[in-house]
Amino acid sequence: MTTAQDLVNAQLYTSEDAVIEDALRHLLRARPDLRVNLAIYRYQHDDISLAQAAMLAGVSWPQMSEILVARGIPLRIGPESLDEARAEVEALRQALQ
Repeated sequence: MTTAQDLVNAQLYTSEDAVIEDALRHLLRARPDLRVNLAIYRYQHDDISLAQAAMLAGVSWPQMSEILVARGIPLRIGPESLDEARAEVEALRQALQ
């Protein structure tokens, strides 16, 4: 079995952390269900906005809203701070590009 350290030793990555980050990126790209579940978890526990959760999940803002409602998760409507409002605007800009 190949380990993260094997990939570093072969000079394919600079560190084990880089291996893990790349592996997670590919895993989340291949498994949209994991992205959605991670976005839901972060929405509930890390206080990210609905727009940020949608971006993380790879779905639109209305789709994320529907997913949360379907799972019985209360929506937090509107930003609670100026920084949160700015983060939502930026997340929406990135989603629209």
